[in-house]
Amino acid sequence: FLPNEGLFAEVIRRPGLVDALRRDCRVIVAGPTTLEALLASLRMGFRTLAIQQRSSEVWQVLGAVKTEFGKFGGVLDKVQKKLEEAQNVVVDAGVRRRAVDRRLKAVESMPEVEAQRLLAIPVGDDGLGEDVGAAE
Repeated sequence: FLPNEGLFAEVIRRPGLVDALRRDCRVIVAGPTTLEALLASLRMGFRTLAIQQRSSEVWQVLGAVKTEFGKFGGVLDKVQKKLEEAQNVVVDAGVRRRAVDRRLKAVESMPEVEAQRLLAIPVGDDGLGEDVGAAE
């Protein structure tokens, strides 16, 4: 840093001096009027570098999210397949129930209490795991 404009002007006026100082000594010559611009450009460069580093981190996180989302899609496909299989089983059970109902149409029904006693089913048990009498 050259503290006054006159000294800065003399250094700038000498041909090749500024370039030699920059190249050989790694010194940037700055005067009172150019120091602020030099510092502003350095600050902007550091901000740009910080933004690039953060954007690199964001891209890494997005890559990880994409990988996990692909796995999630695979799991969803498996769940969909299992749900379709379960639905098919329910449909098949309905077909079987209707077939049994058709066969049993001719059989005479018996009173519920007598049927439960004959089949050894506790009175009030509807087969759904809830006690019918408990709600009363």
